[in-house]
Amino acid sequence: MSDVSKHSPELAQSIVDAGAVACLAPLITHPDAKLKRQVCSCLSQIAKHSVDLAEVVVEAEVFPNMLCCLKDNDMFVRKNASTCIREIAKHTPELAKLIVNSGGAAALVDYLSESHGTSKLPGIMAMGYIAAFSETLALAIIVSKGVAPLKDALVTEPDDHIKAAAAWSLGHMGRHTSDHARALAEGDVLRHLLACLVHHDSSEDLKTKSKRALKAILAKCTHLQALQPLLREAPVKVQKYVLKQFSSILPHDMDARRSFVLNGGLQFLQELNETVGGKLTEFIQRINSCYPPEIVEYYSPNYSKRLLNKLDVYQIPHDC
Repeated sequence: MSDVSKHSPELAQSIVDAGAVACLAPLITHPDAKLKRQVCSCLSQIAKHSVDLAEVVVEAEVFPNMLCCLKDNDMFVRKNASTCIREIAKHTPELAKLIVNSGGAAALVDYLSESHGTSKLPGIMAMGYIAAFSETLALAIIVSKGVAPLKDALVTEPDDHIKAAAAWSLGHMGRHTSDHARALAEGDVLRHLLACLVHHDSSEDLKTKSKRALKAILAKCTHLQALQPLLREAPVKVQKYVLKQFSSILPHDMDARRSFVLNGGLQFLQELNETVGGKLTEFIQRINSCYPPEIVEYYSPNYSKRLLNKLDVYQIPHDC
């Protein structure tokens, strides 16, 4: 039935019309691992095609039993169960919410923490689909401590397609509000996304997804301590997003303006201004306008040279 269902919505519907889902759902708790593998696989192949078919699977009351399969002793049962959850979660906010309300966020986080290699992939994607729908669902993943295992996959997994999936999910998790972005910034996610973006061995897909995730998170990030290291390390295409955030935050935060100077940010900006143009120059000028001209001049690269030039033309008073 699984092999039949996977090919098209019509074939999956014919399996549903024969009453298969009602027969399969109770078998999720069967003690035989090989049977459970096939049950989870078949249900995922049915659910993947459309909202209606996914709802048929859900209405057979597969939750929370499907979540229990994520802790099964058999690796393939765990993987097929996570695949089924992913195929259900991807369709609508309502289905994603049902999974979360059944304890799915914590169950997926635990599954991800205990899995390795390609087994992680469906869990990573399920978390991304859930987080993408709303800030509430994304927060449920964050509160369930979902940032750490996703970052771990981004950093430690050898396969770029798994890293890319982790970057994609993290981007969906952090793009909603400043609180979501801060959770990822405090989890040291931004630095690792940047590393994937600039690494010369990264695949194009990984670079693209890392850039999109960074852009989405930076657009909401107000955590200046996390932003400032990126300013120095990021390529120009990412620096503009960082500078945009600084230019919107600094005018309204005196402590942030002082910290930006003390941490070397203003000085780096003047150095950067010597070599860039376009949108970056516009953001730099906007940030410079937050400070007295004397401070901006003091931190400019040519300040000491201009002082020495004044020495050359300085006339000593005659009464000295």
